[in-house]
Order: sequence, then C-alpha cells, then structure tokens
Amino acid sequence: MPWKNQGGGPWGSGPKGPWGSGPQPSGPRPPDLEDLLRRGQDRLQSILPGGHMSAMGILLLIVAGLAIWGLSGFFRVQPNELGVVLRFGKHVRTVQPGLNYHLPYPIETVLLPKALRVNTLNIGMTLSQDPARRGAVMRDVPEESLMLTGDENIVDVDFTVLWKIKPDGVGDFLFNIQNAEGTVKAVAESAMRELIGRSEIQPILTGARTNIENSVQDLMQRTLDKYGAGVLIQQVQMQKVDPPQQVIDAFRDVQAARADLERLQNEAQTYANRVIPDARGRAAQIVQNAEGYKEQAIAEAKGQSSRFLQVYQAYKLAPDVTRERIYLETMERVLGGADKLVYDPGGPGSQGIVPYLPLSELTSRRNAPPSAANQPSKPNGSVR
Repeated sequence: MPWKNQGGGPWGSGPKGPWGSGPQPSGPRPPDLEDLLRRGQDRLQSILPGGHMSAMGILLLIVAGLAIWGLSGFFRVQPNELGVVLRFGKHVRTVQPGLNYHLPYPIETVLLPKALRVNTLNIGMTLSQDPARRGAVMRDVPEESLMLTGDENIVDVDFTVLWKIKPDGVGDFLFNIQNAEGTVKAVAESAMRELIGRSEIQPILTGARTNIENSVQDLMQRTLDKYGAGVLIQQVQMQKVDPPQQVIDAFRDVQAARADLERLQNEAQTYANRVIPDARGRAAQIVQNAEGYKEQAIAEAKGQSSRFLQVYQAYKLAPDVTRERIYLETMERVLGGADKLVYDPGGPGSQGIVPYLPLSELTSRRNAPPSAANQPSKPNGSVR
C-alpha cells in the first residue's frame, strides 16, 4: 500500500494507526508482570530440594507456613491494658499485662482496651490550651453547669468524674455500650441534677459538698451497673459551686446579711445563757432564804408558846415563886447591860447611895493588857 513507507500512514508522519505500533511513551518502561512471575518461580525452584516442586518441598512449605501462623498468636499486653480474647467473635477470657498467647487468626482475635487507665471527665467546664498563657484555660459550659436547686434557686456546678473500666467487666464495656465516655457523662450530669434538685442552695454552697459527691458517686455506680456498662466510678469532685455570674454580687450581700443575723443571734443566745442562770440562782436563793425565815419564825413561835405553857403550869403550882422568878429574870434582861447605882435609904449615917461594884468587870480588866489610856502622859516641854 502506498502509505507503508510513510511514517504516519496516509496522513503523513505521526503516530501510527491501530494496525501498527502505537505511540512509544517517553521515560522508563514499567516492569513486565510475566517477567516477575518467571523470576519468582526460578527463585523458588532454587530453594526447593531438587529444584522442582516435589512433594517434600510442598510439605516443607506447609510446615513453614503453619509455624509462622502458629507464632502469630503471641501478643503483648501493655501495663495499662487488659487483653480480651475473642474466639470466633465470642468473649472467652481476659488476660493480664505481659506476654500472652491466643490461637492464631481467624480462630481467635484479641482486643486491647485501656482498662487500667483512670479517665478524667469534666462536666460543666472545658479545658483548652491557651498559647498566650502557656497553659490550660478553663471555660464554663452553662448548658451543663446551670442546675435548679430544691428551693428554686439556680446554682453553677462544675465537677470532675474519675472512672475506669472494671477489671471483671471488660467484656461488658466492649460489647454492652457503644460510646463509653458519652454514657458516663450523661449519667453523671443526670445524677448531679437529681441530687442538686433535692437539696437547698445554702447547704450546697457551704458544708454539704462531701455528702453530695458521695451520693452522686453511688447513684452513678448503681445506674451504670444497671446498664451493664462495666465502668467503675472512682471519685466525683465538685470543682466550683457558685450562684450564676449575673446574680453573684446580690447573693454575696444576702450571705453577708445572713452571717450578721447569725452573729447577732449567737450573741443574744450567749447573753441569755449568762443572765438566765444568774437570775435563776438569785431567785432560788431568795426562795431558800424565805423558807429558812419561815422555819425559823415557826420554830420561835412554837418555842415561845411551849415556854409560856411551861411557865403557866409552874405558875399554877406556885404563883408567888413564879411571879418573883419572872420579875428577877425581867430585871436581869433590862438592867444587865446598864451602869447601876444602888440606893439604900436605910441607916441614919448613910448617904443613901452606894456604888455598885461589878466584880466581873474588874476581873476582865485585870486580865486585859494595859491600854494607852493608863500610861502617863509626857510633858509638853514648856517650862515657866
């Protein structure tokens, strides 16, 4: 044909048509697949005894393959992991950290969850890295932290949950729940809202945090156990418990007023505790004095009446003697403490007045030490 001698067929030079060689690509040519297969067969024949695919060679290949397949069952469990061995997809056992063995794939497979690691879950807040401050910055999440108390107040609660996988519940953790962290977070928020809804705001902000933390931990654990989640709640920590930012100033004023009220009540109670016992003691003393005076007056009246009756009985027996005795006793009482002079109108030579000599007083003066009045006075030193 006339175009055979031309480079490009009837259209002149250029790429040849489909009946000739196509365009030759520039650069290195890709390897030929048949050439690679031929080279692999040659190497295999050089390895096999006799250089051919004999029965012994095939057996050695099978043994080598089985050995490699059997050795593939060794696996290592890290210190913070537990190995969950599955046999045809069913959980058969759990192994501890270290070197372990399972039947090779596809008979058994192994999962390595971080079962011994303690996970931290923040609720009501998020921690983000701030390059300017070179550290983590806590940001509040109002839709999680704002909660309603039992006395219809709003409180801002940020808390942290520490949890890990139960050592005997790894299978439940892997197969009973799909999103472990989301499940724990939902249960934690629900339990905290329930406990906050049962309490008043004052105990929540002051001394009831420990009780709330323990109650939330117990409630979370019971709920997760009902789910079969295989999760162990280790601790619940309340990081921040404050009123909402919009009303925190007013709340602090209320707290200050309540503190002043409690202080004044305590001072009044202290004063009452000091005054009331004193008044009760004085009242008891007055009552006791009155009772004593009453008993004394009654005893004296009874004694006087008894004495009068005795005197009257004696008077009936001897009126003159009794009358004289009564007279003498009366004069003794009247004249016992007075200075006395005896007047004797009898006798022609007497003056009628005789001084009374109290012998008892003389005896007492004799026994008494000399006084300054009996000492001689010194001269004043003036001479005439």
